[in-house]
Amino acid sequence: MSELEGHIPAAKLFSSIETSAGRMVEDVVLPVYGWQAVPSGMHSANSALDGKCLVGATLRAATLKSGPRCLNDEMSENFADNVIQYGPTWLIENAATSLDFTYGVLYGTRAQSNKKDWHILRNIAEKLPAHQVTQLPWQRWDCGFNLGVRPATATIRVGKDWWTYLGGSDLCLTEVCVAMIRACVSPEGADPANQRYTIGDLGQIAAWPRESGVVNVLCLQASQLPWLFLLMRHFCDVLND
Repeated sequence: MSELEGHIPAAKLFSSIETSAGRMVEDVVLPVYGWQAVPSGMHSANSALDGKCLVGATLRAATLKSGPRCLNDEMSENFADNVIQYGPTWLIENAATSLDFTYGVLYGTRAQSNKKDWHILRNIAEKLPAHQVTQLPWQRWDCGFNLGVRPATATIRVGKDWWTYLGGSDLCLTEVCVAMIRACVSPEGADPANQRYTIGDLGQIAAWPRESGVVNVLCLQASQLPWLFLLMRHFCDVLND
């Protein structure tokens, strides 16, 4: 029991840091890509939303979570209830005629998800009358439905999928990671080539691929590159050379 107790404070600390860092990223990054943060109180019409963006007559609305295992069954059902109950209100308040709702996860992959996020889609499809569901979510990560006479979609976007959607480009994730490294990691001298690490193949894992061009020092210094690999490791299931 004492061994278990020793792990609990570290786990709680990591969870707090993860949530805090995720919130800071949201506050800074959303406006850069044309989105608005959605401040709201608990149990209000907007309490499920963290960001929104109006594109033509379509409201893009998102709730954001820091990691791929943040949900439980009750939370999944609550998100579905919020979309169904308050979706029409979101459309009216933003003068929109269609809704594009996203449950976004700041890092991770679909394979790393506990799949509770997908159950948001299942709950939406099962709670609405059958004639209102236009696209079932079975074997998919999205669904389509009508809120009254207004068309709507709900999509689960995990890790890179979310950042590509937010920025409208595959480069968005790289931009965000590079910006974080430049802001937080001072460029210093790189380790010598013969440096021995406790993790034997760490140097090889974080090495700049030989076939790639020279480092663009306007983006990152050579000593900062391992941090880029460290961040990107959280957005993939397998690393290939």
